[in-house]
Amino acid sequence: MIAVVYSGSRFATWKIADKDKEVLDIRTQGINPFFNDEKYILNLLNKNIKFIHNAEKIKKIYFFGAGATSQERNEVIQDAFSKFFRYSKVYVYHDLEAAAKATCNDEPGIVCIMGSGSNAAYFDGKKITENNFGLGYAIADEGSANWLGKMLIKQHLTHTLPADFKRIFNKKYDLDKKLVLDKVYKQAHPNLFLSSFVDLLLENKEHPFVKDFVKKGFSLFMDTYLIPLREQYGNQQPIHFVGTVSANFEDYLLEVAQEKDIEIRSVVKEPIYNLLNYYANKN
Repeated sequence: MIAVVYSGSRFATWKIADKDKEVLDIRTQGINPFFNDEKYILNLLNKNIKFIHNAEKIKKIYFFGAGATSQERNEVIQDAFSKFFRYSKVYVYHDLEAAAKATCNDEPGIVCIMGSGSNAAYFDGKKITENNFGLGYAIADEGSANWLGKMLIKQHLTHTLPADFKRIFNKKYDLDKKLVLDKVYKQAHPNLFLSSFVDLLLENKEHPFVKDFVKKGFSLFMDTYLIPLREQYGNQQPIHFVGTVSANFEDYLLEVAQEKDIEIRSVVKEPIYNLLNYYANKN
């Protein structure tokens, strides 16, 4: 059996296959080595009876996740998985690798992630070309669930939300400055708190404020990352997006792209399905 895992900071999706046939589909809390240590990961695995029953049967694990950006961080995941899945070889990759494998079919292209966080890079057909993007929820992640949540809370606290949407916000949340600052600056996993507000935007997707708000995030992402990549590697490079935010607001994403004369080749909500096919055919 093999397991393919795609994880953002908020959720992780697991697909487990036996002889190229999917046998298990598991969703857990996200695993991000920037925020989560070995103890957290082991506790997460030990709480799931499906993992416990199949731990010794899984022989290879391919993990793709946000935060898997260095050997030191990757070893956090490798060490935890190796202790739980004792008979498995563990491979850990950055989530941009997942985006590339799920969309580019070993051909060059520009891959963009728009989920809990956001990132972009050029894929040469074999590997991701490194850059200085992917700066995380505190200073980057433009257009992502983290960024949208952060900007939404800021507008709530500074009383700059439109009156009708402020009523919608207050009906769902009871937030004051003290609680927000505590959640963001004192409690664990502030990125999960911030990204959770995208649910409200999705519930009210057709509201004019939401459309304008989300499109501004997408526009900022393209201006900051996508357009410079096109200028560097050529305007003819195919462009692919993966992630829940890009898929759930795909119509707004395509509108912004059209306004900037950018063609998006594909938008994939959950790259895990393509990744499973990719590795199932190799094992």
